[in-house]
Amino acid sequence: MIRIEGIKKSFGKSEVLKDINLQLKRGQCIGLIGPNACGKTTLIKSILSMVLPNDGTIYFDQKSIAGDETYKNKIGYMPQIGRYPENMSIIQVIDMIKSIRQFDGQTDEELWDAFGLEQAKHKKMRTLSGGTTQKVSATLAFLFSPDVLILDEPTAGLDPLASEILREKIIMERQKGKLILITSHLLNELDDLLTDVIYMQDGKIVFFKTTDELMAMSGHGRISKAIGYYIKSAAV
Repeated sequence: MIRIEGIKKSFGKSEVLKDINLQLKRGQCIGLIGPNACGKTTLIKSILSMVLPNDGTIYFDQKSIAGDETYKNKIGYMPQIGRYPENMSIIQVIDMIKSIRQFDGQTDEELWDAFGLEQAKHKKMRTLSGGTTQKVSATLAFLFSPDVLILDEPTAGLDPLASEILREKIIMERQKGKLILITSHLLNELDDLLTDVIYMQDGKIVFFKTTDELMAMSGHGRISKAIGYYIKSAAV
């Protein structure tokens, strides 16, 4: 579904992505992890055409994304920090995005209902807590039933109940065969979610393995423990 070939990106003298090659397929729920400034955000933004690589090509459904905006209609993106017009209400933001997308299918409003946003829909965005803003971002990411979900630190700022609601939604979408890419610094939040793990460091892919492989190699039954074990082993 998404193929990345030889992607390189530099900002000035800083080489942020170094010859990245990946094949991401339907049905995978992939954890993109690594230390701060390892290139995760730049890779995500490159897939979304928010950053233009210096070299290499990204393909979506076998077509290059260069100069193409239509492929983004098949992606739901949840940023780590959502930024919305402060004077607009929640429902105005939702309606604005619906108008921009011109989506003619059935919208997925499961998270809207589960998060109780109907009761808060007239609140201005500037008055919202970080957690409620995250709920709006999550709702928008899933709203148009996209084939691909890119979730950047999706549970950051969410209370435990909201986090569990979102986790269950991610699992449901994975079971539908969608491609899901998640970044997170909290490895324990990835248990039961992932099928694969990409670990990045210094702008390179250190490993891309299935969770079954990681657990078999580490002897741990939890994904978070297996990832931690493999990272420590690779560093020795």
